Amino acid sequence: MRPSIIHFLIALAVTVGTLAGYGVWYAAVSSKSREVADVQNQITVATENVSRITAARAALAEIAGDEAKVQDYFVSESGVVAFINALESIGLAEKAPVSVLSVGAGGTPVRPTLQLSLSLRGTFDAVMRTVGAIEYSPYDLSVTSLSVGQEAKDSWHATLSIVVGSVPPAVTPHTP
Repeated sequence: MRPSIIHFLIALAVTVGTLAGYGVWYAAVSSKSREVADVQNQITVATENVSRITAARAALAEIAGDEAKVQDYFVSESGVVAFINALESIGLAEKAPVSVLSVGAGGTPVRPTLQLSLSLRGTFDAVMRTVGAIEYSPYDLSVTSLSVGQEAKDSWHATLSIVVGSVPPAVTPHTP
């Protein structure tokens, strides 16, 4: 009977050793599993951040063209002469020459404007077409006052005050 007790004790020691080894191994695997889950969460967060950054860059690239289009509706400080020339060419095209009486700056530092006073001469039809063409030109423009008078039978004149949106010097788009 003695050898069977020894065999039993050996089997019991092997079983206890195996269970202890399994417990240590399970704890190690659980610890590594938690580390892997943490790393996976970090990867997921980083991937989402990269996706958001990519989407933001794409949106900015998409609206960059729109921003340039919107900036074209405003007159920059360096574009005042070109704007006045455009007004004069509108008058010549409509056969009612435009004369610029005064130009001034106005508005606020955040939203600057240009205030212009114009004079037109020609037939009634030409003067009114010119006023309409100026009013509906592709600028942030509003007519603040308009007076029309007849000088002779087919000769009319109009005095027109307009306010045109401008851009601050720092916002003026730079074209290389």
